[in-house]
Amino acid sequence: MFAALDVYHDESTRSAALNMAIDEALFEIAVVPSIRLYQWDHPALSFGYFGNFEDVANQNRDIVRRWTGGGIVFHGEDLTYSIVIPESDAAFGESSMSIYEKTHTAIREALTANGQVSELATSTRPKISDSCFANPVRADVLSNGHKVAGAAQRRTRRGLLQQGSIQSVSFGNGFAGLFAKALCHDCRQKQLNTPLLARAEAIAAQKYSTATWLRRR
Repeated sequence: MFAALDVYHDESTRSAALNMAIDEALFEIAVVPSIRLYQWDHPALSFGYFGNFEDVANQNRDIVRRWTGGGIVFHGEDLTYSIVIPESDAAFGESSMSIYEKTHTAIREALTANGQVSELATSTRPKISDSCFANPVRADVLSNGHKVAGAAQRRTRRGLLQQGSIQSVSFGNGFAGLFAKALCHDCRQKQLNTPLLARAEAIAAQKYSTATWLRRR
């Protein structure tokens, strides 16, 4: 999918607001495609930019509104990732669905390499709830008929951000690395540096941690 890819294996578990802010900070500075693989410091819930706060207000979890779209996603046991594609990269010219499908194909390949059977959904099922993982859409990853990977996107003139979650599968045997390798053979390991984390802290304080952002709808 990419000629080169910066890979951030974020070993630190973080709050919901900070996780969203780091993704946005990476989006701001991107000059080549990157993927960040991360987890959460305690059970959390993210919901899409266009979602209604009232639909999640009663959940006993750390709640955050994403910058990307999509439905309600429960976090804690999942592997979450963000992919940033700057507008200067050739992949940015592909359709959003093509990027979505190629990313999920990489997840399926990583699951297969890990001995887990999965497939891509060939159609969108009727919506039955606001929970993302209850509603498979075309190109989502399925295992035994159940959705195990979904994602949401945000596209601007600067680039594209895709945030996704992988759930109810094994992450052993280097799954995260297999996923990155399936996206690009030229993976360059990166660390989140102090200036980037400081910028993310500022974004979290100004945006994702605020009631104004959380309750905007």
